[in-house]
Amino acid sequence: MSFSGNYLGNYSYGDLEFLDALTNCTQLVTIAVVENRLGGDLPASIANLSRSLVHIKLGENHISGTIPYDIGNLINLQTLELEINMLTGPLPTSLGKLSDLGVLSVYANRMSGEIPSSIGNISRLLTLSLSNNSFQGTIPPSLGKCSYLLQLWIEYNKLNGIIPLQISTLVHLSMQGNSLTGSLPKDVGRLQKLLVLSVSQNKLSGQLPQTLGNCLSMGKIYLEENFSDGPIPDIAGLVGLRQVDLSRNNLSGSIPEYLANFTMLQYLNLSMNNLEGRVPIEGIFQNATIVSVFGNKDLCGGIKQLKLNPCFPQAPPMGSKHSSLLKKVVIGVSIGIALLLLLFIVSLPWFRKRKKNLQTNSQPPSTLGAVHEKISYGDLRNATDGFSSSNLIGYGSFGTVFKALFPAENKLVAVKVLNMQRRGAMKSFMAECESLKDIRHRNLVKLLTACSSIDFQGNDFRALIYEFMPNGSLDIWLHPEEVEEIRRPSRTLTLLERLSIAIDVASVLDYLHVHCHKPIAHCDLKPSNVLLDDDLTAHVSDFGLARLLLKFDKESFLNQLSSGSVRGTIGYAAPEYGMGGQPSVHGDVYSFGVLILEMFTGKRPTNELFGGELTLRSYTNSALPERVMDIADKSILLTGLRVGFPVAECLTLVLDVGLRCCEESPTNRLATSEATKELFSIKERFFKARRTTRR
Repeated sequence: MSFSGNYLGNYSYGDLEFLDALTNCTQLVTIAVVENRLGGDLPASIANLSRSLVHIKLGENHISGTIPYDIGNLINLQTLELEINMLTGPLPTSLGKLSDLGVLSVYANRMSGEIPSSIGNISRLLTLSLSNNSFQGTIPPSLGKCSYLLQLWIEYNKLNGIIPLQISTLVHLSMQGNSLTGSLPKDVGRLQKLLVLSVSQNKLSGQLPQTLGNCLSMGKIYLEENFSDGPIPDIAGLVGLRQVDLSRNNLSGSIPEYLANFTMLQYLNLSMNNLEGRVPIEGIFQNATIVSVFGNKDLCGGIKQLKLNPCFPQAPPMGSKHSSLLKKVVIGVSIGIALLLLLFIVSLPWFRKRKKNLQTNSQPPSTLGAVHEKISYGDLRNATDGFSSSNLIGYGSFGTVFKALFPAENKLVAVKVLNMQRRGAMKSFMAECESLKDIRHRNLVKLLTACSSIDFQGNDFRALIYEFMPNGSLDIWLHPEEVEEIRRPSRTLTLLERLSIAIDVASVLDYLHVHCHKPIAHCDLKPSNVLLDDDLTAHVSDFGLARLLLKFDKESFLNQLSSGSVRGTIGYAAPEYGMGGQPSVHGDVYSFGVLILEMFTGKRPTNELFGGELTLRSYTNSALPERVMDIADKSILLTGLRVGFPVAECLTLVLDVGLRCCEESPTNRLATSEATKELFSIKERFFKARRTTRR
């Protein structure tokens, strides 16, 4: 019996009653109803199904409740897949009776309790997937008795204790995101078939074992964010490695030269350790997009893109044999210093004149003040490790954004470096300074200061320094499949979180449009310009295209429109902007409406599905209210909504607000104050019983 990938069920009680009727089907072998809409508690009657049953596959639904204890009665079961549901409670110890079970998958649920040692009795177990739950306690050593086990996935739980490695058949071991302690076991080398080792984001300490080099099949090693120390072990034999991440540990010693010859390596991250000495310049170390070594203060050399200090040779012995050489070196250095000093004196008037012009023509508003009022190009260069690609966190309309650390204050900030070769970059810089200098709102990214200077080559340099948002942009949360794996969020946004973010954005737009002493139009609202802090509160950013509406000059706007600097982003920009319309609060409301539709359908306005007459707006409008669940982002339905929650009704009301915001005619669009009020009312109505929100 297989009905996978359909629309069976209503995410509610009663959807699983058909299981009761199947108890009389004595020859039933397979139940596969994956990726449907089944809701309600998993009934105890599932344990009374035919003992001939071999496969149960109910993953990717909305099933709640617990796994019945008597599931062990199904003694011929080979597959039990219940992943991506809302199951709670522990794993029943009776699972140990299922000696023929090959696949046990319950990842992405809300299960808890300890992993029962009885699982070690499942002698034919091939895959055990318990990830993204709340399992506690230690990893049972009895798993060592599962002599056929190939894949062990237990990441992102609450497990502690040491890593037991009695299993020699594993090809994929993933334990990241727990609280495991101790060191990586010395007998890890027994796992000679291991392809992937992932134990990152734990509390492992001690030295990495030399036996790691015996895992000759290894393709990926993820050991980042632990407390491991000592040197990098000899893994010269692992020539098939494709990805290695040893970052954010306490590793010391030098970088092994042999790594340069790992031709299959696509990613090597050794950053934030205590490594020292010369960085190789051969092989993979010629490509700065593959190698990351920032945060190791005693490393030197390498290619210039790594922005490391040069390596200085050691001074020769002071014997008579070398004294003449040393004397020549001293004389040469002295002459060089004298020439540099002379060049500086000759160039001083030119630099003074240039500095005066910069201060006269492009000095950022003094009201920015704050902690880094006198920040220099050199300060920013040091704080970003030479604007290293490893600190790159995004791109703006006119520049690149880096993460920067100021050690003296132990403060992380985001630095937007303007591309001064890009037409309109200077105007964008001044627009952002002018827009943000006197406004304050908890849902705005705070502009700390600006840097107007010249770089070490004498080129104009402009940068804006913002508070750092640790959870990145809304865009990477809505479309994690488009983001490289190392930056991908560990989970999806819930319905409540999305609604709260929409309220945050609406609130700040209402402030900019109505409550500022000078109304401001953002002109480029989209998910990548909505940043999220520690508790997922939204902050609107990137005011490079913003306009103070009381100072609006139509001729200037049309000139900028023709050059592409005010148009905003295709799919989000209001239709009137494409016909020469003036920037206005109505344009922002349109963009906000598109943002809402994208947040709750999971589809960009530029999705390949849309073209001609079919747009994100018409696609959404045609589905309301009867087919709202068909167009909803499916990940919303898998994020812990309580049983019986009226998902369809809530989504219909939210999407209706989005539709009314992005009406074709500007005058028909909702005001931001009305949108804020309606969204807040929806939140109060449907989540009143859940006041334990992030607010």
